[in-house]
Amino acid sequence: MTTAHPSAHAPSSLIGPLHGLARLLPGVLLSAGVGAVAFALQLIETALFGHPWVEGLVIAILMGAGVRLLWTPSNVWMPGVQFSAKTLLEVAVALLGATVSGAAVMALGPVLLLAIVGVVVLAIVGGYALGRAFGLPPAMALLVACGNAICGNSAIAAVAPVIEAEGEDVAAAIGFTAVLGIAVVLLVPVVGALMGFDATRVGVLAGLTVYAVPQVLAAAAPAGLLAVQTGAVVKLVRVLMLGPICLVLGLLRSGKAEGAKGPKLHHMAPWFIVVFLILMGLRSAGLIPEVVLPPLQAAVTAMTLIAMAGLGLMVDPRAVVRAGPRVAAVAALSALLIGGLALATIVLILPA
Repeated sequence: MTTAHPSAHAPSSLIGPLHGLARLLPGVLLSAGVGAVAFALQLIETALFGHPWVEGLVIAILMGAGVRLLWTPSNVWMPGVQFSAKTLLEVAVALLGATVSGAAVMALGPVLLLAIVGVVVLAIVGGYALGRAFGLPPAMALLVACGNAICGNSAIAAVAPVIEAEGEDVAAAIGFTAVLGIAVVLLVPVVGALMGFDATRVGVLAGLTVYAVPQVLAAAAPAGLLAVQTGAVVKLVRVLMLGPICLVLGLLRSGKAEGAKGPKLHHMAPWFIVVFLILMGLRSAGLIPEVVLPPLQAAVTAMTLIAMAGLGLMVDPRAVVRAGPRVAAVAALSALLIGGLALATIVLILPA
């Protein structure tokens, strides 16, 4: 007598999702394990010194990158690691919208809102000029400039089809941005501390300089919840610049060639930004009870910790070498440019 396989009794509609979950589980557990160790180290720091010198989110990134430098995860691990680094982080950002009210956006004031737009435009123009000065092709120079000025890989992915960039240029720009983005996340709390910034100013610094929306959480977290909320709102304004920038580039491109491709809607308005805005609207309307906010914030923190570990596991430090010295130099100088513009904005508009 033959024994039927357990999956034979499962509804066919469940087999696909269950198989997908099984593929994700090893990598998610690996990321969660690294995140748990990082959190334990933060607790040890707090017990020894009264407060953590290095936040658990930062430790998780560094530990993940250290593991990746010594060991490259196989296909068994990578789906879950990628899920942790991308999807979990996006969910965390989406849920963060429930902790931000519309009043927080208005509290930035028209001057700061205009300054954010100005920083993005100047960073794109300056980054493009740097790229051309270093001999990069126009498309590559524009990819690096937009990646630094707006939102890293998402901006590169959105701009690439608009300017009809080559696949090799896109891969090189994204490869280096992944590594440099981690460096920016690690440097923001250090620079904020050295400059004596309060939580609001650290949030503005993180929002103006960090590449990816979710990574703002890690960069601003050491300064507290207010810094995270401010950083998220500032970064949101930067992300919303992606649509107009792509539109302008598309119009410029269409003036030179017929049939130029337009940006995809999901690149200009990622799902987690849409959910963030919806939840922020609900919070502003008083439709989200205050009692759910503490556990929601705890869930956001936990997911971010796991995601930072996954992000570190995905970043190969050797990608800097593969990206090429000219691309590396332009990306680094572009990052310094937007950092300088951000500091100038804070000093001029938000003086102590």
